[in-house]
Amino acid sequence: MFRALVLSLAASVAVVASPAAAAPTSPAPTARYSIPATPIHYRTVKVDGLDIFYREAGDPKKPTILLLHGFPSSSHMFRDLIPLLADKYHVVAPDYPGFGHSSQPTPAEYAYTFDHLYETVDHFTRAVGVGKFAVYIQDYGAPIGLRFVSRQPDRVTALIVQNGNAYEVGLSPLWAPIKALWASDTPQTREGAAAFLTRETTTFQYSEGVPADLVNPDAIDNDQAILDRPGNREIQLDLFANYQTNVDLYPAFHEAFRKHQVPTLVVWGKNDPIFTVAGAQAFKQDMPKAEIHLIDAGHFALETKSGEIAGYIRDFLGRKVK
Repeated sequence: MFRALVLSLAASVAVVASPAAAAPTSPAPTARYSIPATPIHYRTVKVDGLDIFYREAGDPKKPTILLLHGFPSSSHMFRDLIPLLADKYHVVAPDYPGFGHSSQPTPAEYAYTFDHLYETVDHFTRAVGVGKFAVYIQDYGAPIGLRFVSRQPDRVTALIVQNGNAYEVGLSPLWAPIKALWASDTPQTREGAAAFLTRETTTFQYSEGVPADLVNPDAIDNDQAILDRPGNREIQLDLFANYQTNVDLYPAFHEAFRKHQVPTLVVWGKNDPIFTVAGAQAFKQDMPKAEIHLIDAGHFALETKSGEIAGYIRDFLGRKVK
């Protein structure tokens, strides 16, 4: 009986599935709207024996924007900005050694100084075939990018400053523990500066001056995971200690600003507790034509204002870079 039931059901299915019994089909519907998207490529290139990870999007034949990240972030901080620029520009964003997905050699293998990071980024640009570029600088990206302005100004088509400092007036009181490290590099001052490596401080950098429901915990997790890697603590403390060399170079940066008058856009999160609004306005001292916009955002302004910042960049570069 069971066998008869199965045979009966099989026969019914065969009738339904036969071409004669099948209902006429209509063509698959096509999307009424299509939003073009430029893919982001995730790549790694060898630079001086290191694996340097970078994000790249857009046509290399178009003007290039070099995005230089801050502390304690990586090219991950540009994840929302890149798609907003890549239809019109070639966008490249590397991770420095010791950050993101790039190699993390020990301090014995790689000198963690800002001069060395600049040298690595310089060699990176040449390795990936980037000649001239507009440079976007934020936090640590500032002293690296400004070395290009002062040492290779012919390569820099424009300067985009987002909470990247170049004036002593821009250093807030929060720099006190790091300034103590500059004055005397000891186990005690290193321990004091190490407070900047805690999850509490990383959260503070993302959340201060930002509505609580706009703080992305994924960004905090991503950055803290980098800081918590074995061996990363001493790398970051070496860079804290070396940051004084950037302050010492401020007069050279200002001289380059005055001499070359690189087209400059300053888009600054005005609620940043680390770099003050006075630091943003100071760019006018040496580059009177600099365009300055203070926006309602924090230190990592792209987390909440990527669209607004992209709009300023597209308008500015559209007028200044051909």
